[in-house]
Amino acid sequence: MIAADELVAIPLFSDLGATELRFVADAVEDIRLLPGEFAAHEGDERALFVVVSGLLELTKEINGVERRIAKRHPGQLYGEVPMMLSTKLPASFGALVASRILRLDVETFFALAAMAPQVAASVGAAAMRNVEGLKELAAETRRPDMTVFGRQQDQQMHEICTFLHRNRIPFAAVDTGGSAQAAPPVPLGDQLPVVELADGTRLIAPSVREVAGAGGLQLEPERGDYDLVIIGGGPTGLTAAVNGAAEGLRTLVVERFAPGGQAGTSTRIENYTGFPFGVSGDELAGKALRQARRLGAEIVVTRAVEAIDADAGTLTLDGGTALAASAVILASGVEWRQLRVEAIDRFVGNGVYYGAARSDSGLAHGADVFIIGAGNSAGQAAVFFSRHSRSVTMVVRGESLGASMSQYLIEQIASNPGITVVPRSEVVAVHGGEHLESIEVLDKETGTVTHHPAGVLFVMIGADAVTAWLPTTLARDANGYVLTGTQAREAGGWQQDRDPFALETTEPGIFAAGDVRSGSVKRVAAGVGEGGMAIAFVHQFLALRNGGNARR
Repeated sequence: MIAADELVAIPLFSDLGATELRFVADAVEDIRLLPGEFAAHEGDERALFVVVSGLLELTKEINGVERRIAKRHPGQLYGEVPMMLSTKLPASFGALVASRILRLDVETFFALAAMAPQVAASVGAAAMRNVEGLKELAAETRRPDMTVFGRQQDQQMHEICTFLHRNRIPFAAVDTGGSAQAAPPVPLGDQLPVVELADGTRLIAPSVREVAGAGGLQLEPERGDYDLVIIGGGPTGLTAAVNGAAEGLRTLVVERFAPGGQAGTSTRIENYTGFPFGVSGDELAGKALRQARRLGAEIVVTRAVEAIDADAGTLTLDGGTALAASAVILASGVEWRQLRVEAIDRFVGNGVYYGAARSDSGLAHGADVFIIGAGNSAGQAAVFFSRHSRSVTMVVRGESLGASMSQYLIEQIASNPGITVVPRSEVVAVHGGEHLESIEVLDKETGTVTHHPAGVLFVMIGADAVTAWLPTTLARDANGYVLTGTQAREAGGWQQDRDPFALETTEPGIFAAGDVRSGSVKRVAAGVGEGGMAIAFVHQFLALRNGGNARR
């Protein structure tokens, strides 16, 4: 996190007042890059970058050849033209030497411009110098579909904002707990959060499903019967939906919360094929979601399948809605494992959060952030939150990060001065009043317990399959993961003359893919692969059942 006294040395911020400097310090991303690392890529969404130190270069692919366009030195900007004209970034922006930059997203820039008009004037002048014939500045952002008023650390406020972000509904969040932002013209009342729609309608302390309905998301299936019902809208389920719909199957995805699953919360996935510079989980999920819908798949959200009757070929959703399905794919993934610390449950959503996403950046602004975990998700979160927070501390049970984290992340963390790794340790107590205020950390080697002020604690200690609701005839391993293929046959519940397909469970026509499947590789790429494979087996099953015709 950059300090206010460092900002005054940057020309764009040199004449800001104390209030504006504090706003910038809290709101910007403070990014440190190693030589060869990129801050942004051609075609990314607009943002404004300010070079603090080092040297960066703009490059653009022209006729298949990467061309060097310009360099940026300390104090200089990139992104001023896209910011003012509301276009995507025209070139990639990478470090030639170890560098430090600030990133202002659209909301932050225009909020600052409203507070300090001279900033908009400076950025506009820079844009004028770089675009011949620029006539006017497009300085207004689109009005959000919803505005959410509430206390930032309130559990329901956090859940609603996370839901809107992950379902790609444009919204603005206003913190009523001492925020400097202006209050709405009409009093809010005592019940928070309040969701205000674009037409002025207000939802008082709404459920996530009410918010989903107001946002125009699909809550009810359009049909009563489908060729294929997919339970879970993570990368595995969405891949299955894309392939199933593309091949003519009447396809429905039932998702409890938001498309993307656990992978949708990943701040950066660096090892997914086809994205050489990495991709955030919500970006990957958004692309898959649009593709599935375009091909004709239905996706209903805030709904859960509560029962499956394998003999009748039916499923029952919460609320009693019954559906017929010729085939089912279980792609429900896993849920974060809970931390067993006394009284921690009362702080969930009020300082303690399971998993972490880009939409949680506001929680980290200026805070001392603690992360429990040593996997890739924890490492990605640590790197991302270090750009917003005062400090990030990773509490790790093992000797080091090496046992469970990819090497590229270990190197990024080691080179980041804003991240501290505390090995051989665990959180043993949490304290606070209405919100989390502090934690106690045990050093397992010395037995020493230390007390740390902490307002934000992200728990990422692994995940478990939640499959107790499935019919007893569907075999699972000792940890609740669903058995398929050879394991399903050996479990003793398989009653058919043929062998089960590789991803088929002990119930014919019910398949399991991705993290929920016993023996699966718990990686996004593996889940995507299994989602595609599952559709091939669904076709074979339907063809067998229907005498060679895959469609009913």
